[in-house]
Amino acid sequence: MTAVTDHTDHSDQPGDDEGREGEGREGEGRQERGHARVEDDSVTDRRNAYKNAHKEDPDGEAVRKEKGDSGRVRTETGGGAESGSGSGAGAGAGAGGGSVEAAVGEDEAVGSGMDAVDATDSAGAWDDGLIARRVSVTAEGQARAVQEVVVDNRSPAVTPLAYDGPLRSRLDALRELVGLSRTRLDNRTLAEAGRVLDEAAARRRLSGQHTVVAIAGATGSGKSQLFNALAGVAISETGVRRPTTAAPIACSWSDGAAGLIDRLGVPGRLRRRPLQSAEAEAQLRGLVLVDLPDHDSAALQHREHVDRMLALVDAVIWVVDPEKYADAVLHERYLRPMAGHAEVTFVVLNQIDRLPGEAADQVLDDLRRLLDDDGIALGEYGEPGATVLALSALTGEGIGELREALGHFVAERGAAARRISADVDAAAVRLWPVYANRRQAGLSEEARDEFADRLADAVGATAAGEAAERAWRRNAGRACGTPWLRLWRWYQDRREPPTGRLSVRAHDEEATARQRVEQAVRTVAERAADGLPSPWAQAVREAAVRGSQGLCEALDELAVRAGAPVGRPPRPGWWPAAVLAQAAMTVLQVVGGLWLAGQVIGFMSPNLGVPVLLMVIGIVGGPGVEWACKLAASGPARRYGLDAERRLREAAAGCGRARVLDPVAAELLRYREVRGQFLRATGVDAPVG
Repeated sequence: MTAVTDHTDHSDQPGDDEGREGEGREGEGRQERGHARVEDDSVTDRRNAYKNAHKEDPDGEAVRKEKGDSGRVRTETGGGAESGSGSGAGAGAGAGGGSVEAAVGEDEAVGSGMDAVDATDSAGAWDDGLIARRVSVTAEGQARAVQEVVVDNRSPAVTPLAYDGPLRSRLDALRELVGLSRTRLDNRTLAEAGRVLDEAAARRRLSGQHTVVAIAGATGSGKSQLFNALAGVAISETGVRRPTTAAPIACSWSDGAAGLIDRLGVPGRLRRRPLQSAEAEAQLRGLVLVDLPDHDSAALQHREHVDRMLALVDAVIWVVDPEKYADAVLHERYLRPMAGHAEVTFVVLNQIDRLPGEAADQVLDDLRRLLDDDGIALGEYGEPGATVLALSALTGEGIGELREALGHFVAERGAAARRISADVDAAAVRLWPVYANRRQAGLSEEARDEFADRLADAVGATAAGEAAERAWRRNAGRACGTPWLRLWRWYQDRREPPTGRLSVRAHDEEATARQRVEQAVRTVAERAADGLPSPWAQAVREAAVRGSQGLCEALDELAVRAGAPVGRPPRPGWWPAAVLAQAAMTVLQVVGGLWLAGQVIGFMSPNLGVPVLLMVIGIVGGPGVEWACKLAASGPARRYGLDAERRLREAAAGCGRARVLDPVAAELLRYREVRGQFLRATGVDAPVG
């Protein structure tokens, strides 16, 4: 039997608008040997069917193939004597089973032989089996076996790319990080991280058995020549005209890469297959090679192609030449920013055939030095890093070494995951300034206590406590003082109108209190934002400012409710005894006075000793009892004042905590959470501060 090869990746796709300069002239003046040739599918199928229908195998048997719409190819073998004439028409003069079924729907025939084939297109219906045999009767009445081989043109099953556990964890952390940060950071800051997540998700849905490698380089570096050397056939156009490569060209060494190439946006007419070689296919199986336009092309569209493709491929082969290997555009725009992608980077020094003697080694050493200055790790001595080679695409020197390196690289099936991991690293580096803090984030207990003290001073907690203490002492003096002193105080109160128990603050005092509150809020916000990245520090300050709105009015209301004593101060248990003692002293004074008065008017017998003694005891004992009561009242009065101050301080601290500290703490908690996700995304498992 004759082998049948079906190249489904060569078919044109609808909607392809991009082309390649000089595509219309492809094949003109070019020898067929060593060049790729693209034909219309219908013409190719009909021509192949016609040729295969007249091909003889080595045993002299005529080999004929028929291809139906469903992709089935029928092969018939028969003896030369039985087939009659050797011509195509004569060979198809059997009972209909030996006809060639070509693709239906095309109006043009290829040559007169194709007319003969179409004229005999009267075969019966195909069997549904994968391999079916049927017996047809030849013109001589003899039976012969007809073997039908079904070739399935459908795309092979694609195994999606699978990321390992650490990479999945990093991607999940980066996705969570972006979601938590959208309300705090602008879209431009998160754009690169979002792009990496989108590309990682898109790449994961595609084939994990293929590795997309782009060949990039400057004008005249010979990248298209290297592309053709690796493919074994002239696929990409080369020449002295600049720029030569106008659009990306893809070459796949195995089936199943259509989704990857679609993602790159390479049209169907620019998709190729390499030279069919069992050794090359086994070595580079799974490779999808893409030839890019010049990264320094004068055409803007070419440079846009390069920038877009470099963000999508799994690996890059940078082709440099002895003249422009130190080009600043290459190093500053591409190599240096992609230093973290060293493990998926190849740098090849092409055109070493132009360098005499040991000049190639010297240029290669200088190239390694430049790459090291760019921060690119070199994969030497078993260390992971970029692969640096010297070769000549023209003479073939070094091509085998590059092919072997590519074969090992593709066989690992890890380039796509390493590329995504490097992209996550690059996104993390860009996000480092907005997530890395210089010190531990949070508010210390000292800062919280200082804030509460400032609010207490603003509402006059200390003064309120002292006022409560004085009020308690005053009530104790009224309860335990002499009647004459109480009568005098009552008289003074009647002459002067009372101003109330709470002093009314003047306008300037209220302004001073408001300034104290604002200063307290600014101070605690600055302490909380100290050491935070700029966006999060600003979010903390804004949260504090929002909470401070209406804080002064709320504190005033709290001062009225918490600072004012409810009713009269409580009375201790010894107050009734002090009142009775004070009453007794008053009675002694009254009795002594009346006794003396009776003696003066002659109502009673003269006896000055007893009434005078009674009056002296009453007069001295009343102030003595009052003084003793003041001493006894100093402790309870102090405790009463401290309790009033404590209540006002707690009320002010609670109001400040609810309005300022809690929103600030919420922002700090959000920052610690996103910073933890950031550390996970970078692959660092460290405690969050």
